[in-house]
Amino acid sequence: MSERETLLSVSNVSLSFGGVKAISDVSFNIAKGEIRAIIGPNGAGKTSMLNVINGFYHPQQGQISFNGVMRKRMKPYEAASQGIARTFQNVALFKGMSTLDNILAGRALKMHKSFFWQMFRYGPALDEEIEHRKFCEEIIDFLEIEHIRKAPVGSLPYGLQKRVELGRALAMEPTLLLLDEPMAGMNLEEKQDMSRFIIDVNQHYGTTVALIEHDIGVVMDLSDRIVVLEYGHKIADGTPDEVKSDQKVIDAYLGVAH
Repeated sequence: MSERETLLSVSNVSLSFGGVKAISDVSFNIAKGEIRAIIGPNGAGKTSMLNVINGFYHPQQGQISFNGVMRKRMKPYEAASQGIARTFQNVALFKGMSTLDNILAGRALKMHKSFFWQMFRYGPALDEEIEHRKFCEEIIDFLEIEHIRKAPVGSLPYGLQKRVELGRALAMEPTLLLLDEPMAGMNLEEKQDMSRFIIDVNQHYGTTVALIEHDIGVVMDLSDRIVVLEYGHKIADGTPDEVKSDQKVIDAYLGVAH
């Protein structure tokens, strides 16, 4: 991969819960425009790392730089307002709301009209809502979910719910998109579709993507670079070819020494 400007830098981050160390002195970076994978066995600290990046957890040591700005502590809504969006291991949608309304919820930080206008859905607030709905309809077309735009998401198959959650994250127009196991629980066809959408998001929108995924074949196909964690420690960092031939990675995944 050619040299790219760094979007996010993780520097010597450590995170503990009581006496349990979830992350130990981990450093890596995410370059603008790349697809960056974070992999490792269960309990490696992958989701904890995403939670640190988007401000849900605050590390005891280390710091993070995003878009050239160093930060020690950040709340999730601040991360969202600065261009960091994410999806979750377990789908976190409003199950009684339609696909369109769930995706529209991702536009909340983009809506600036006063509560008075929004309450009556009149005048400037109505004009603003129409523009946001138009943007969300474009995302629906992009993700090929026009046929479920009015359906309550709680009635949808799991694979489509994951796609709606991706749509809600895209509605935030993120600079950095964090995907936590976007293909968990999917069949082969659904994984192929989601892989295609992740590549399209990266190329069409120019969105930088960081993802956690257990399907190594998917990771190797999608990623520009991969960082590997084991028990909270970084054990490898490089291109897919470099990582898959690293003996530490082989041992961590196979659980045997060679």
